[in-house]
Amino acid sequence: MTNATLVTDKFKCATTARKEPRADNRPASLLVFSDDWGRHPSSCQHLVGRLLDRYSVNWVNTIGTRTPKLDWATLSRVFEKLRQWRARRSVDATRDDTPSRVPRFSQPTIINPKMWPWFTHRHDRRLNRALLTRQLHRVIESMPQPVTTVSTIPITADLVGRLPVAKWVYYCVDDFSEWPGLDGRTMARMDLDMIRAADEIVAVSEHLQEHIARHGRESHLLTHGVDQAMWAATTEQHHTGDTQRRTVLDELQSPRVVFWGVVDRRMDFEFVAKLANSMDRGSITLIGPQQNPDPRLLALPRVSAIPAVPFDELPRIAATADVLVMPYIDAPVTHAMQPLKLKEYLATGKPVVVRKLPSTYDWRDCMDVAQSAEQFVELVHARGNGVISDKQRAARSRLANEGWDAKAIEFEQWLATSNRG
Repeated sequence: MTNATLVTDKFKCATTARKEPRADNRPASLLVFSDDWGRHPSSCQHLVGRLLDRYSVNWVNTIGTRTPKLDWATLSRVFEKLRQWRARRSVDATRDDTPSRVPRFSQPTIINPKMWPWFTHRHDRRLNRALLTRQLHRVIESMPQPVTTVSTIPITADLVGRLPVAKWVYYCVDDFSEWPGLDGRTMARMDLDMIRAADEIVAVSEHLQEHIARHGRESHLLTHGVDQAMWAATTEQHHTGDTQRRTVLDELQSPRVVFWGVVDRRMDFEFVAKLANSMDRGSITLIGPQQNPDPRLLALPRVSAIPAVPFDELPRIAATADVLVMPYIDAPVTHAMQPLKLKEYLATGKPVVVRKLPSTYDWRDCMDVAQSAEQFVELVHARGNGVISDKQRAARSRLANEGWDAKAIEFEQWLATSNRG
């Protein structure tokens, strides 16, 4: 008997009756647990967005993985969730007036279940299991059958065997136990529970595959993709003068050094500080939400921070940048991650300078890789003219094999409803 079919007696008969796969062995519907749809361009949104024409999809916006604190970020998130909960439980995402931070696809049905914002203790987990099971059971019953569940977050571990679905796919995108600001011990426990319980596991990096293997499970490797045409077209328009729209960089002095993504403790202060202090002209711009970054970071000369912008604004911003950088720390949390921005950076045709990390190894011939803060500064200055070498340009041609459409087809093959034995 598989984990996904270990349901309570109340649901057992109904679940068994709905488990038969379609003729092509695919599920009829997907129930997805992940970051809030449209909040930022996650890999799960890129993949599932490309499957919406073939599946009925209900996307569950969860409470998140961060332990609530008495700070402005938490309060903002609380108000955001309260607004969602006051709305109808299921909403059509096309009516969401939030600025898009993901590509425009046809939209899934969005579910905003009420949740308890803690998972630390057993009673916290029991309460959330009860809340989610009660709210989602009827939703699942109304979906075309059979239903496969996809989860990118370990906090869903307590739902495996509780919801009447045919299969659970754990799409492992990060090691949340190492993330700054999270309850590492709780995330590690729930991640282990999810690894043990899932019917299928898909990992975004070899590092995560090794982590999963240490717990006795095999996984499929699916590295992140990129919409190369979107990034390259905007850059070409900029160079030919076909675009007149201004960007947040227009008022800044060149060379324009740009980072986009979450600005938090994964940013290496020493790398950024040495670069900022070495510059007698130019600017360093950090674009994205701030989650408790080193306070010294934003006080550095020539460094400015800009809140997250809509996803479709980023290609134009990249087109006006001179150098794109990824100055992350060298630590377990960055060894596990597979930054979406890496291939996006490369697709822009702009110079890219990064810290040497496992995620950068396979693409080291396409960019400049620094092992120290001093080398990072040297490489950024060398690329300040915005030009890459012919060798790097030729190496980037293999991005053509990394499109999200192909990644979605590969991901789809693991959604088949035949469970593990």
